Amino acid sequence: MARFLLVGLTTVAIDYAAYLLLLSAGIAISPAKAAGFVCGAVFAFFANREFTFAAPGRRYAVPRFAAVYLASLAANVAVNRLGLMIAPGQILPAFLAATALSAAMNFTGMKLFVFKQRGSRG
Repeated sequence: MARFLLVGLTTVAIDYAAYLLLLSAGIAISPAKAAGFVCGAVFAFFANREFTFAAPGRRYAVPRFAAVYLASLAANVAVNRLGLMIAPGQILPAFLAATALSAAMNFTGMKLFVFKQRGSRG
């Protein structure tokens, strides 16, 4: 769990930095949020595969990771958008709410579906 949190915090920093950069470049909120999320996801895949779950070389990991992250991407963008609709201009709280939900989805998906240890029952 500690390794997941370390990777997760770094992933969130990458996501947020890219999101703010894209917003400052005039990109609309939802595309900027999605692109920031994808930037973090690329880092998260390699860091979680090698460092958190120690599952290098798993051929099936990429499509499973993509499935988990596509689901959490949709939730992340939707919650971020909803947060900004409820509290316009409150970028950080909306971002954090979206991130909390997608982080929980990602951890569960990666542990149980993407990087599950062979022979593991749970």
